[in-house]
Amino acid sequence: MNRFSYFGTIENGIFVPEGTKMEQQKLNESMIPPYKAALVEAEKSAATVEKYLYHVRQFVAAYTGRKIDKALVLEYKARLGESFAPSSANAALAAVNGFLRFWGFGDCCVKPFKIQKKIYCPEEKELTREEYVRLVKAAKEKSSERLALLLESICATGIRVSELPFITVEAVAQGEATVKCKGKTRTIFIPAVLCKKLRRYTQRKGIQTGPVFVTRTGKALNRSNVWREMKALCARANVPPSKVFPHSLRHLFARCFYAIDKDISKLADILGHSNINTTRIYIISTGAEHRQKMERMQLIL
Repeated sequence: MNRFSYFGTIENGIFVPEGTKMEQQKLNESMIPPYKAALVEAEKSAATVEKYLYHVRQFVAAYTGRKIDKALVLEYKARLGESFAPSSANAALAAVNGFLRFWGFGDCCVKPFKIQKKIYCPEEKELTREEYVRLVKAAKEKSSERLALLLESICATGIRVSELPFITVEAVAQGEATVKCKGKTRTIFIPAVLCKKLRRYTQRKGIQTGPVFVTRTGKALNRSNVWREMKALCARANVPPSKVFPHSLRHLFARCFYAIDKDISKLADILGHSNINTTRIYIISTGAEHRQKMERMQLIL
């Protein structure tokens, strides 16, 4: 039966069919493809779809053949709580809750784990400006001009690593890139100095159109390519591997921009965040900065 023959409602941008609950009492793999199709039709990004499906597949694989009820999902939640950090467990629960709602089992959804908001982040997880400079220098010492420019491009614009293909020869010529991600379109300005560097690079490499950052075969670099190349710089740059991720550069951009502008709404627009609370995570201060502020209060007599 075509699933669009059902009547239903739209929840969080996803079609939720009615009349399916009695037909699907037990969990099975055949329930996954229709949910995937619904996510795609809701115009979720490819990365988001894959993330949701990863957790749903894990859930289905663990409980195939089991009756779908609240007790089952609570058992799954307890299992997550024993094995994962609250934030990771909540990501899995969000995906599974969406899956259950789609099939008409909204009453089986469970609440996420409560997490107290952090007022500062551990120093061992946030990349500093000095460490960023060392990474770029290390890339240049390895004669990897592409990698050095890639690091500068992410850190100077705040784009996601998945959005690198939008930095094209044409975008560099205009000084701005039009980024389309997660159903939203936004304009990213490319600093003049970076544009100059990128133009020189594309001219030397003979890249006349399309993405600036490509492999030897001309394909756009993907997340795994960038991640691997960045990790290879850690020892030479003397930067802990735990700090070196493409997203760390985006966080550094956010903190530097906010330190100058102090406009979190504008920063959210630049980063492409729909929820300003997500942006708050990016600009949280380190433990050392938090301690310094408390010391300056001078409340101990």
